[in-house]
Amino acid sequence: MELANQIAIVTGAGQGIGKAAALAMAASGASVVAVDINGASAQETAVAIAATGRRALAIQADVGSVQDIERMVAEAITTFGRIDILVNNAGVTRRAYIMDLTEEDWDRIFRVNAKGVFFCLQRVSREMIPRRSGRIINIASIAGKGFAGTSNAIYAASKGAVISLTKTAAQQLGRHNINVNALCPGIVRTAIYADMVRVMATEEGLGIEEIERRGVRSIPLQRTNEPADIAAAAVFLASPGARNITGQCFNVDGGLVPH
Repeated sequence: MELANQIAIVTGAGQGIGKAAALAMAASGASVVAVDINGASAQETAVAIAATGRRALAIQADVGSVQDIERMVAEAITTFGRIDILVNNAGVTRRAYIMDLTEEDWDRIFRVNAKGVFFCLQRVSREMIPRRSGRIINIASIAGKGFAGTSNAIYAASKGAVISLTKTAAQQLGRHNINVNALCPGIVRTAIYADMVRVMATEEGLGIEEIERRGVRSIPLQRTNEPADIAAAAVFLASPGARNITGQCFNVDGGLVPH
């Protein structure tokens, strides 16, 4: 119970990495605010957490909206009184060649992946600063470190922004005893990954199984991530054992990107 009596907000908690992180935080003792743009999915995660005996609150919110972020934090504070942990996970992408990307793609991806991450971090930090305590875990990607297999160039740029934000936020919030770190997942078996595999299979005229096998062959450990692998790393960064770690961006990728 490393996170006993802690209050965690997890964005994008309705599926994939976010849902796994919310469940893992609860399994480690935390009460969890499950936030998702899909309110029904957020509620499903909250119900699953409550079934384990932990407290949970579901909030429908679009992290690309500063008004929604304000409401999200206000509801969390009203229910739990404070915020100890933020898992800044919500994100979007699509698979596309650089010359096929549009202004609409840029606005949509950066609105959630960069703007949303920044304003969630900023708003939650306002609650953490007076208490001189907090852990913020941003979910970036090895795409932000130059991974050639990224879904698209705009997504890579947005995750590079998250990596840079993490380092600067850690420097500026450290004086308030707030730790800010990022996780950079590699290939993770989520619904988004499944959609991209289907697109690649169609583009290349190959079977889905062959596309998946090819991806695994490129990984030194010869396995892709499950969402639980990222969630476990997030729990560690929120735990007392990581109290002196900040400003770091850790790959969780099976060795796919060696830096």
